[in-house]
Amino acid sequence: MIAFGTGGWRAVIGDDFIRENIQRVAAALARRMIREKCAEKGICVGYDRRFLSREACIWFAEVMAGEGVHVYFVNLSCPTPQIMFTVKHLRLQYGAMVTASHNPAIYNGIKLFTLGGRDATETVTAPIQDEANAIEPGSIRRASFEEALRDGGIEFIDPRDAYLDSILAQVDTDAIRRRRLRVVLDPMFGTSLTGLMTILYTARCDVDVINDRHDAFFGRHLPAPSPETLTDLQQAVREHNAAVGIATDGDADRLGIIDEKGSYISANEILTLLYYYLLEYKGWRGAAVRNIATTHLLDRVAAAYGQECYEVPVGFKHISSGMEAHDALIGGESSGGLTVRGHISGKDGLYAASLLVEMLSVTGKPLSVLIDNLYARFGELHTAEYDWALTPENKTRIRQMIMTDKKLPAFKKPVQRVSYLDGCKVYFDGAWVIVRFSGTEPRVRIFAEDDTIHHAKTLVGTMADFVGLPFDA
Repeated sequence: MIAFGTGGWRAVIGDDFIRENIQRVAAALARRMIREKCAEKGICVGYDRRFLSREACIWFAEVMAGEGVHVYFVNLSCPTPQIMFTVKHLRLQYGAMVTASHNPAIYNGIKLFTLGGRDATETVTAPIQDEANAIEPGSIRRASFEEALRDGGIEFIDPRDAYLDSILAQVDTDAIRRRRLRVVLDPMFGTSLTGLMTILYTARCDVDVINDRHDAFFGRHLPAPSPETLTDLQQAVREHNAAVGIATDGDADRLGIIDEKGSYISANEILTLLYYYLLEYKGWRGAAVRNIATTHLLDRVAAAYGQECYEVPVGFKHISSGMEAHDALIGGESSGGLTVRGHISGKDGLYAASLLVEMLSVTGKPLSVLIDNLYARFGELHTAEYDWALTPENKTRIRQMIMTDKKLPAFKKPVQRVSYLDGCKVYFDGAWVIVRFSGTEPRVRIFAEDDTIHHAKTLVGTMADFVGLPFDA
């Protein structure tokens, strides 16, 4: 069955991610667009470098065209944020990207976007999911890709220049030119390379690249920036004496950073540091929005400048909605996605990387020093993150304990409050722990934050032991 989660529809290739289901999703969306009278306005579709992505995008486009929707087809693998930008730029009602983002290589999927280039919310994806699952394959109208191209139902477009120019217009390229930073890029075998190199070369950075070939198995690593997956980048930064190492996930909407010493900088630290930079150095003002599993250090920075920090469920669509509701300056999540007011509403690894290089150039300080200064001013908070694969039986058992019976372990810290906004989050004085189920994979995750990594791991261990999950810190 087709099931949309926090980041679109994702499924194992050859299991649920098959031509028939791809065509069902396309037909459901096409019929929705016809009912909303926006079929002639069209839809922008694109794909990443995963196995079967281009073919799946063609199957998707054939159905859209066959059902009567004009298709703007981006005919080169590209970052997800480029499709989101194009939806906004062309004022389209919908867009679609064939990607499974940071999931393992056996997955693929489809992300849907709505007016303004935003991630589609449940009010859009839930009806599409239900309609897609009810569609009989024989009722789907499909056009030949070649014939639709010839007849104009499908139109090739290349929006890359407009997307990159938009990013360049929003960063201080003069400041970057003056610094002439050496940067190492790790696209993690994904889609960011051309775009990031264009931006950095335009700003006169010296650039070295690793892991840039097309590899549908992502070098046999998970295509998500983490301490475990960025060891090559750490080594390359040291070898090249670079100012920073920049990595992006498979579809380039998430960011991973290595500092000038070759140390991994967490997504929480990058998000908080960029917010501080926008407030302190650029003089901008506005709230921050973070998901429920992201650092509360962001709250401290916001409070120091008289701003608010709003907490939302996991899923960038909730961050986008929160930013719009509060006219927020920045929104982000602990998995490496962020965006800033004035850019697209979704997360963008290329924009975030460009802003970080601007920050290094304007401040003139190494990244490690900026992190130390951040902690010196606002205090230290460190996050521990663990996840476990789940059987259906285990998922049911843990959900019953935590979400239905609302049982909690005997913590050594006094509990201030408990939230069930998205999973179960327990708040303490200056610390928290959350257990929640992944919206994209059959996994459960436990995150905790405290003043030291040891204390954070202790909170994770307490919760893991309570719900019967093996834990070895």
